Amino acid sequence: MEGRLKPSRSLEDRLRDHPELWVKIESLLAVVENAAGDVEKAAEVVCRGCSEPLQRVIVDFGADAPAARIPQKLKEHHGIEVCASTCWSIVLQHAQTIDERPKAVAQIPERDGVAQLIAEIDGSMIPVVEMAESNDPSAKVDRRKTRQVGWKEARLSLVHTLGSVTPVFGATVGPPDQAGETLLRTAVQAGLGRQTKVHAVGDGAAWIADQVSEQFGLHGHFLVDFYHVCDYLTAAGKTIASTPARAWLETQKDRLKQNRVPDVLDELQPFVEDDSVPDDNAPVRAAYRYLTNRPGQFNYRDALMAKLPIGSGEVESAHRYVIQDRLKRAGAWWKLKNARHMLALRVCRANQEWDSYWQSRRQQAA
Repeated sequence: MEGRLKPSRSLEDRLRDHPELWVKIESLLAVVENAAGDVEKAAEVVCRGCSEPLQRVIVDFGADAPAARIPQKLKEHHGIEVCASTCWSIVLQHAQTIDERPKAVAQIPERDGVAQLIAEIDGSMIPVVEMAESNDPSAKVDRRKTRQVGWKEARLSLVHTLGSVTPVFGATVGPPDQAGETLLRTAVQAGLGRQTKVHAVGDGAAWIADQVSEQFGLHGHFLVDFYHVCDYLTAAGKTIASTPARAWLETQKDRLKQNRVPDVLDELQPFVEDDSVPDDNAPVRAAYRYLTNRPGQFNYRDALMAKLPIGSGEVESAHRYVIQDRLKRAGAWWKLKNARHMLALRVCRANQEWDSYWQSRRQQAA
């Protein structure tokens, strides 16, 4: 339309028409940056880095999203540009600080505590990568040739009072004894005392039952996940059931809930496969061994009467939103120490300790 001013082109658009100017500008910028660096060194001035409120935003994003997406989120939500490497460095720094915070002594405190706690513990595999490090800092190592990928079990603990929907979490990538100590600390945080009874549920892994016994003693009782047992019986029922497999399974489930484990074993025993049959083709033998090797861990009747859970589905679901959503992304591989730090960060947020962490930092800086 005549008389209307044409919108002026930006400097960047105009410079695109003259690529030779870009080269000169980049050269000038390099000179300015080098000069600025010389001035900083001469004046003994260092960059202050990101402010703590900005660091909190960066760590908040990094706890849930890959490092490469943090700059995009910063730009979108706050209009701030920070490179991905700086963002990731800040995330790991705070994750490490959280991971290395002093831990309470793993022991039952001298107090009465709450009457009843429910504890669940389970493991989940996360992808890890290891690369050989050279003893000579000046030596160049092609890490692509020394890269080894594998899987590491992250053990998640969950404890809460009966009827509560707000559990306390604990996690470790350490061995079973560390997982047991983590479970005990988690229980203490949830209200464990000298008069507390601990109802622990998990799959049939021997280390779980051993740690419940070692950490809680007479205060704890371990129950094998009911639905895990049913998986074994389902496979066995397809082989031996003279009646429809589903009806046979329901009968065995009722017997388990009535603590009639010997009746279930009697049902299985005549059909146990010979030892010469490979384990993969011997579902009845697998079910029979599973039940006989765990005496005292199938007290479903008393648990149901006390309205206590007989399955560990709560902690199995927690694996997804506490661990797997961040540490088990497609194509992602973690250095073990970074996985440990990120796990601590995720648990901190799951336990509603996020605000208190930043408050403690402000108090230390004051």
